[in-house]
Amino acid sequence: MFGVEAVDGLHFATKARTLADGLNGQLEEFLQCHPDTRLIIVDTLQKVREAGSENYSYSMDYQNITALKLFSDRNNVAILVVHHTRKMEASDSFDMISGTNGLLGAADGAFILQKKKRTDPTATMQIVGRDQQDQELTLAFHQERCIWELTRAEKPIIKKTVEPFILKIAGFMSGRSEWTGTASELIDLVPDIGMRANTLKRKLNVNVSSLFNDFGIVYVGNQRTSDRKTFTLLRKQEPEAGDGMTMNDD
Repeated sequence: MFGVEAVDGLHFATKARTLADGLNGQLEEFLQCHPDTRLIIVDTLQKVREAGSENYSYSMDYQNITALKLFSDRNNVAILVVHHTRKMEASDSFDMISGTNGLLGAADGAFILQKKKRTDPTATMQIVGRDQQDQELTLAFHQERCIWELTRAEKPIIKKTVEPFILKIAGFMSGRSEWTGTASELIDLVPDIGMRANTLKRKLNVNVSSLFNDFGIVYVGNQRTSDRKTFTLLRKQEPEAGDGMTMNDD
């Protein structure tokens, strides 16, 4: 769009199967080729949802989102599903999500982006969820960069304190670009982590964002071999020259 190189590691698929016809299988194949994937965007839900008619039921909406959530949980990757709101106003913005309450009930959270009129340069984003702070943000659209910029938050944005064991792992990775092994092996190498292997694995799954955002370390879990379960820590590399973006039609 801007005549410059694209961000490294960005991939587009212009077609996909539906949830009923093997979408999760396609995503599994993609993750096998790109194990460092952290985010998958489905745009839009209507393109992939399973439905037998135009009249969607609560159970069908719940089933569609649950299928994506199970994939997300199993593979430790975030899935952002783009969906539309209905035109009718409501006292609760989240009642404006098109469809039944099954969509929000099955998802971990939701973001509602609204403008008073189509041409407005500002908008509000309301946020609810199980693992995120309920919040309302005021955003302004940057015309030249084509992005929304934060101008005001209704509540102070909470930043979690980095856990001590994350600092230990960051120190361990300071001279490494990649490490693969089991939780027990990592504890042997960094004994002052101070926890058992099963606890470390659980806490790593919870602190994936802290590892990446604060220290540039990608955690890739759930790697299985015949006799052990391993995970990989990757230090984020600066993009190399050239276009790392790919596009395919399926």
